[in-house]
Amino acid sequence: MLRHFALTVATSAAASFTVLSGAPAFAYADSFPLMPPPVSGPDKADHLTVTVSGAGGGHDGRFELDCHPAGGSHPNAQAACDYLDRHTSWGKSPFAPAQERGMCTMQYGGPATAHVTGTWAGRPVDTTYRRGDGCEIARWDALVPVLPDLSA
Repeated sequence: MLRHFALTVATSAAASFTVLSGAPAFAYADSFPLMPPPVSGPDKADHLTVTVSGAGGGHDGRFELDCHPAGGSHPNAQAACDYLDRHTSWGKSPFAPAQERGMCTMQYGGPATAHVTGTWAGRPVDTTYRRGDGCEIARWDALVPVLPDLSA
């Protein structure tokens, strides 16, 4: 009896493994989302304050960005929220600092700075962007349209 039970369990496990291992990877895509769900509630909503200075050309100012739903005084709130949604995933933040000790070109992108504070995906944000070398310029450009496009 015990031998029959052990054989049944082993056969069932092997059959389950065969079925699961043959399933395409995209079958599990909905089970493991790449982005954390938005935090709900009025005091935990996705809200950022973007303060830009030294950029010129009408880009300077303090802009409020609300997402889920998009709104605030940001000049392109919907595009900024869509960008942040697409670039937020578990273990990776769109506000991550530039790689320390990275190989950066020694180019100067101007005196523009941006300070971003608030809450995104349930986490506090407090980061500063500059354009002092190639890595910082790339980091700034990677956050357009949240930050103004200064590449033109």
